[in-house]
Amino acid sequence: MIYKVLYQENSLEPAIRENTKALYMDAENERAVRQALRENTSYLVEYVETLDDAHLAYEKEHADFKLVEFDH
Repeated sequence: MIYKVLYQENSLEPAIRENTKALYMDAENERAVRQALRENTSYLVEYVETLDDAHLAYEKEHADFKLVEFDH
């Protein structure tokens, strides 16, 4: 499944809506997404959303869509 993650780059600062960024990950489940982010970044994860086919097509067309991969 493809997941859209909304996050703040600095987990030590309060979340500010204007600083929210998005990334996209391919993973088995939300838990795997959160674990990969916890192990490889210091992001403050605000929300993880599963993308259905229609939403994924929209994101590919209208957003800066690029799948993020982390090496284990």
